Amino acid sequence: MEFRKIFDTIPDKFDKYRPRYSRELFDDLIAYAGIGPGKAVLEIGPGTGQASDPIIETGCDYHAIELGEHLYEKMKEKYSGYPNFSIVNDDFITHDFGNERFDMIYSAATIQWIPEKIAFQKTFELLKPGGVLAMMLTSSDYRESNEALYEQIQKIYDKYFKPEEEYKQGSFGYSNAPDYGYVDFERREFYGQRVMNAEEYVQYSGTHCTHMVIPEPYNTKFFDGLRQAVLTAGDRIVFKDTYVLYLTKKPQA
Repeated sequence: MEFRKIFDTIPDKFDKYRPRYSRELFDDLIAYAGIGPGKAVLEIGPGTGQASDPIIETGCDYHAIELGEHLYEKMKEKYSGYPNFSIVNDDFITHDFGNERFDMIYSAATIQWIPEKIAFQKTFELLKPGGVLAMMLTSSDYRESNEALYEQIQKIYDKYFKPEEEYKQGSFGYSNAPDYGYVDFERREFYGQRVMNAEEYVQYSGTHCTHMVIPEPYNTKFFDGLRQAVLTAGDRIVFKDTYVLYLTKKPQA
C-alpha cells in the first residue's frame, strides 16, 4: 500500500489521536483570506476533519476532496449536518473540478503527498484571481520538556524501528510557490502544547505512516518500549508544537 493511502485503514484511530491546529492559526487565516458566507473554500485531504471545523463554522461554501474511502465516510458522518458542507471521494491529482473555482484552497499536512508541480499548478488554476493558497503543518518537540525520556525513546527507535517499507516521499518545496505564479508568499508560526499519558502516546505514535508498517517481532517490542518509557517517566510526555502556516496568493490579474 502506498503511504498516502495508509491512513484510510485507521479512520477512527486517526480521528481520535491526530493533533489539531491552534485556534489562533485559524483566526489569523480566516481574517487573512476573508472567509465567511459567500466564499468558496476547498480543503485538500481533510482526513477526518483535523482542520475542518473552524472553516466550516464560518458559514463559507465548504468543499473537500478526500482520497481515502473510509476517511471520506468519516467526514460525511461528522459534517453532513452542515448545509454548507460537501465532499467528494477522489484523487485531487486526477479529479476534474469542471468550472468550480475557489476563494481559498487549503491543506493541513496533505499537499506534500502531491507532486509539487501538480500541486501548485492545479491549485493556481482552481483559485479565483486574488484567491489564497494556505498550507499548514505541525512540527513537534518532546526533547526540551524531558531530555532523559527523549534519550530513552531514541534507544527504542534505534533498536526496534524497522519499517518493512521505506519512506521515499521527498520534501515539498512550500517556498517554491512563486515559481508557479503565486505572489506574497509568507510563513507564519503559532504555538501549542499537548500532554499525553503512555497509552495516548502509543496510540498517537501508531498513526504515523512509517510506524504503521513495522512488522513483527519488532512492532510489539517497539510500541511496548514506548509505553514503558513514558510510564517510567511518570506516565507523562509533553509535546511542544509549532503550527506552521504558509500563505500565498494568486494575483488579481
